[in-house]
Amino acid sequence: MIRVTVKKKNHSYASFHSKGHAGYADSGKDIICAAVSALVITTVNSIETFTEDEIELKEDDGEVFFRFTDPVSERGTLLMDALVLGLTQIEESCDGKYLEVITKEV
Repeated sequence: MIRVTVKKKNHSYASFHSKGHAGYADSGKDIICAAVSALVITTVNSIETFTEDEIELKEDDGEVFFRFTDPVSERGTLLMDALVLGLTQIEESCDGKYLEVITKEV
């Protein structure tokens, strides 16, 4: 299962951590893993390209840790809202069997 934990501080995005593999299908054929990866990578690249937000990024096999190091811009917030929306829709479409999205206020 993939677990994505999104953390907010004072109702503003602080970080997200994506870990695991969906297990929906064999490696290379897992559409859940591919969809989550596409959303995560596009969000990170979009924040780097379209905002001035300062971030910290760590990636390892099947794991991404992303953190805003300064207050988040409006564009950064919108991009994060889109990430959470997309992930939540995938989670709902597979009844939470392959993806769990957790949002925490820290």
